[in-house]
Amino acid sequence: MTKVAVVTGGNQGIGQAIVERLADDGFKVAIVARNTEKSRGVVDAINKKHPDAATALHADVSQRDEVFAAVQEAVRLFGDLTVLINNAGVAPTTPILEVDEDTLEFTQKVNVNGTVWGIQAAVKAFEELGHGGKIINATSQAGIEGNPNLTVYGSTKFAIRGITQTTAKELAEKNITVNAYAPGIVKTPMMFDIAHEVGQKAGKDDEWGMKQFAKDIAMQRLADPEEIAAGVAFLAVPDSDYMTGQTLVLDGGMVFH
Repeated sequence: MTKVAVVTGGNQGIGQAIVERLADDGFKVAIVARNTEKSRGVVDAINKKHPDAATALHADVSQRDEVFAAVQEAVRLFGDLTVLINNAGVAPTTPILEVDEDTLEFTQKVNVNGTVWGIQAAVKAFEELGHGGKIINATSQAGIEGNPNLTVYGSTKFAIRGITQTTAKELAEKNITVNAYAPGIVKTPMMFDIAHEVGQKAGKDDEWGMKQFAKDIAMQRLADPEEIAAGVAFLAVPDSDYMTGQTLVLDGGMVFH
């Protein structure tokens, strides 16, 4: 059976690392994102290494119809679907007293609604194809333990863990597993921007800003995106077939439960 994965938000950071790793592991991969121009750059690089292994599809994950259409198009192009990865998300850093309706609603629509639409679209495709499959959701260390200034972001990531557990029980009879991965602090463009902001506010440089985040990690360093992708790759292959409803924490030792 052809291994086919749909990855939302797969055109940068952790998502890009996931797509590249899965392509290396023999998957056909469809990147679903709003910015298809950025996606095409990732797709072109993958296809140079693995001919015809990747494609770019447009969808705003907060829009149910767009997610369903993208998943159906991936099935049409590659002839199958075995894994769907709900990776797309936004991460506002907003103190509780500064949270407004727009921030709360937008983050909810992308992170939580987008995950639900992805699950629904995957199940529809699996049923039409006549087999089970794997659904993998992005939560976060901030969805395991509360962090200051992350009320909005953290609340959505806690919700995704709950969605993962609930749907794992609902979908097991269909031979569909649902798991999640919880990255800690990862070297991504978004993280570098946050570290820069922290450093600027303290009158320090970017390296100082990054160290403020590393000091609370047992391993004393931030993760490379490829390290998160390695965990997701495990969830995407038969090695994890007897695992469902779980969250794989990949944070270098920030939380222990």
